[in-house]
Amino acid sequence: MKIRKPLFWSNKNLISLALIPFSIITFIINFFKSYISKVNYSIKTICVGNIYVGGTGKTSLCIEINNILKKKFKTVFIKKKYYEQIDEEKLLKSKGNVLSNIDRKMSLIKAENNKKFNLAILDDGLQDKKINYDISIACFNSSYGFGNGLLLPAGPLRENLSVLKKYSAIFLNGEKKNKKLFSILKNYNNHIFYSNYQPLNLDKFNRKKKYLYFCGIGNPEEFENTLKKYKFKIVSKFIFADHHNFENQEIDKIKKIAKDKNLEIVTTEKDYKRLNKRNKKNVKYLRIKLKIKNLNKFSKFLTERL
Repeated sequence: MKIRKPLFWSNKNLISLALIPFSIITFIINFFKSYISKVNYSIKTICVGNIYVGGTGKTSLCIEINNILKKKFKTVFIKKKYYEQIDEEKLLKSKGNVLSNIDRKMSLIKAENNKKFNLAILDDGLQDKKINYDISIACFNSSYGFGNGLLLPAGPLRENLSVLKKYSAIFLNGEKKNKKLFSILKNYNNHIFYSNYQPLNLDKFNRKKKYLYFCGIGNPEEFENTLKKYKFKIVSKFIFADHHNFENQEIDKIKKIAKDKNLEIVTTEKDYKRLNKRNKKNVKYLRIKLKIKNLNKFSKFLTERL
């Protein structure tokens, strides 16, 4: 889904309060979905999702979970088929096996029938109540938290915070240490883990130069926070909607501004994978991994539940 989060999702205000009656629809849908019968699968399953609309580091966490478990299990990523999210599918394919279908159930059945796999890591799917996951993890961005705490469309939440009690764990991804967010989430779930973003190819960049960055991701501010943390001098930026498909003229405009101002161009790996060969010229991407704090504790958490 291509979306730019409206500003009124950040706090309770006249607009968000006026939309609360429409959020009742989301509440009712969730209420009935909670009574759907769940299907068990013979293959082990880990679902990494969110209840906050937008980028929360789900795909990056799936990749790290795969890195942790691929020596003990025969893993496969499962990603629901969305045309606008082909960038995430490409990223997962560069890290391991991927099954993608418009119905997660079909992908799980295919994984079950394939003796090559015994663990499925689902990128997104917490709201798919037909599946009984062995491990379910809800991700939050540590800067955004849960916004104004209201359900769609009044706020950014797909489900009430109380649903976190039913999930196996919570992950806080990002550069900000948000003690207030932690204290609130702790009321719903004791299993809370942290991570931040660690660049892997800093040697490819001359940080004495000045930079222009562009991106079309769920939380562009987090990318900027990472760039600033590692001393990139940001002069210009272009922010697009999540999963934006870049047109030639858009990249041409960016390159012209960069040339006129003598700026280097940097983007995210996911955005780079959406560029065609022509537009990739003179564009670098920052390759990032999620660095999980207390990795041994998280690894033990996973293996004990599988």
